[in-house]
Amino acid sequence: MDRLPQEVALEILSRLPLLSLVQSKSVCRAWRTFIQDQLLVNKHFKHMVENDPSFILQIMGHCIQKQLYFGDLSSDPNDENVMMIAKKLTIPTLLSFHLVSSCNGLLLLSATHPSFELCIYNPFTRDYVELPKRSHHAGVLGFGFDPTTKKYKVVEISYKRTTHLYFRRRVVRFGMRPASQTAASSVEIHILTVSSNTWRNLGSFPFRFVLQKSQVLVNGKLHWRATTNLIMSFDLATEQFKEVPSPDFIASNRRIHELVVLRGCLSAVSFDDDNEELEIWVMKEYDVKESWVKQFSIGAYVPKILQPNYQCHSSNDPRFHSRKKWIQVLCLLKSGGLLLQYRNKALVVYDPHCRTFQDVEVPREEIPRCLRTVVHVASLNWIGT
Repeated sequence: MDRLPQEVALEILSRLPLLSLVQSKSVCRAWRTFIQDQLLVNKHFKHMVENDPSFILQIMGHCIQKQLYFGDLSSDPNDENVMMIAKKLTIPTLLSFHLVSSCNGLLLLSATHPSFELCIYNPFTRDYVELPKRSHHAGVLGFGFDPTTKKYKVVEISYKRTTHLYFRRRVVRFGMRPASQTAASSVEIHILTVSSNTWRNLGSFPFRFVLQKSQVLVNGKLHWRATTNLIMSFDLATEQFKEVPSPDFIASNRRIHELVVLRGCLSAVSFDDDNEELEIWVMKEYDVKESWVKQFSIGAYVPKILQPNYQCHSSNDPRFHSRKKWIQVLCLLKSGGLLLQYRNKALVVYDPHCRTFQDVEVPREEIPRCLRTVVHVASLNWIGT
């Protein structure tokens, strides 16, 4: 290694699997320093982005909720089966935690711990940063990287519940119904720069957001779906909200089911109870309404694991059609296929050209349990402070 030019050594190491690089840090002090060099980190991350992403799985269950797995998709050239190869990850000592999201190879975990409630964790270097406790109410979380300051930020939209009296003008037999209590909520935005020890209150906000299952970070902006069926972005640099143009189907009776990132593009998943197809609209040019296109239409399908006595029933049997709201779109693969998750239990690859579905084989011992899955670009990246 010492005899190779630095640029050649960087090119070789940047193409190694992440686990091999992490193990190489133990060879000697010089190797450890070289592997932690930011040039290598950036180059390795670039190669990872160009390939199919990996995944972080949290197996949901009373006894094993504190466990994370690193998953990679693998195809068998003999029978073309797709399987998930899972490797158990070492995690910080936490009473319990919930996997919130992933950004640049780092995980945001919502934890139960005596001294902190949130932490950012690199599952491969095993480094983690404890975030200060929040004085506000817990709410919708977002985690992203500010490209201008090179800092990570955590955004939380919290709902402070209040109680007030109101009169319901409903005529009853003996007159006006008496005053009753109802719960309302005010929306506040809090933000934390990871290198800081204090959450900042950015004030109130007139919209409520729907809890998003996966991280939606595009162009340095976090995105949420508001309850009014609008798409709102939060610029991590300017720390300002803005409405993003929605696709044309918003004018009809269809609603946005979830937001997702497909190959770097903001995308909206839509379903209709009267329509058997789930649609995916992709914004080809960010913040340009005219660039929204309907790129995918996915028909009804039920994975084998979700079919009762599936060996005796066809997945085309309408009795077993899975409701679209149970489907999560994870990512677009290099092959052009879409990776879908059904009811947090089954992973499926959908081929939009042949309009076929292929169940992903998950390790047998994990099949009966629910999965919490986030798209994850594994990286050597450390947490800047």
